[in-house]
Amino acid sequence: MQDIRTLSLSEMTNFLQQNGEKAFRAKQIYQWLWKKNIADFKSMTDLSLSLRTLLENHFSLHHLHIDQKVQSKDKSCKYLLKLYDNQIIEMVLIPSKERVTVCISSQVGCALACRFCATGTMGFVRNLETYEIYEQVFLATQLATELYGNTLSNIVMMGMGEPLLNFNNVNQAITLVTGEDGLAISPSRITLSTAGIADGIKLLALAQPKIGLAVSLHCANQNKRELIMPIAKSNHLEKLIDALRYYHQNTHERITIEYLLLNQYNDNLDDAKDLAYFCRNFPVKINIIDYNNISQTHFKPSSQEKKDAFVELLESKNMLVQIRRSKGQDIAAACGQLVKNTNKINQFYTLIE
Repeated sequence: MQDIRTLSLSEMTNFLQQNGEKAFRAKQIYQWLWKKNIADFKSMTDLSLSLRTLLENHFSLHHLHIDQKVQSKDKSCKYLLKLYDNQIIEMVLIPSKERVTVCISSQVGCALACRFCATGTMGFVRNLETYEIYEQVFLATQLATELYGNTLSNIVMMGMGEPLLNFNNVNQAITLVTGEDGLAISPSRITLSTAGIADGIKLLALAQPKIGLAVSLHCANQNKRELIMPIAKSNHLEKLIDALRYYHQNTHERITIEYLLLNQYNDNLDDAKDLAYFCRNFPVKINIIDYNNISQTHFKPSSQEKKDAFVELLESKNMLVQIRRSKGQDIAAACGQLVKNTNKINQFYTLIE
């Protein structure tokens, strides 16, 4: 049966009217589903028994279920979440001082096959539905309080999948998370990370202008970027620059550029000059990220000496640079390590300091 949360408010209103129910009941149902995330139709206590039975006979109400939980020595907590079709996604809670950030997924698997990321070896399984994206955030708001005694402060879409290749569901989920009928979380507390889907970036600028945008660049040289990120072939750097200019013109927001340092591949001074040249097209903040070894690739992390020289050159070009520290290495929850493996706990992609 169709999950009731795939209906829009107008579709729900039409369904009720066609079945002899009052239209205003749709708003009540909508709030039960999204604001309260109720477990079943029986929990809609201000609706008549006949209406609850009608809904139960026509619709399903699927929920995420925690399949496994593992906690890092740095207090990050990783959850394997089982979907209605038994697919697994992951969600990570990352505490930092008085903040709690959740890293959520937008797809099961990933089609981009970036050479440095274990997730790419999984291939693409399916897009997450709007309610599957939303419910990760709802669950995280509860767990943040239980685990850390703090409210959820930030949401990052940096997990499994490319959010802009599931644009409609991601956009709708963000609208619900930020809306009064949902969780009413400020859009300024949400960051979406993309590998550089140019057309999607332009759509995002119009649909969600108040959230943050992070771009996983990792190379500012077209030929080298194509070799490690196949998506760069159809999203050439010039096309990406055009999209990011458009994004900034429409949102006036600073763009975060993520750059994973790979030893003897993208970490020399010429690479740093290319990055600085790329970033002069719009206001940016550059996050330098250490590479975490995975068995599926031959890449190695850069030395501290090369990292220092790389950062020093960027700063000499008046670039705003931060060193990002990946958390959760001891539970395979660090940058680029996620891969579906039925023999061990899945690994999750986080880029949080």
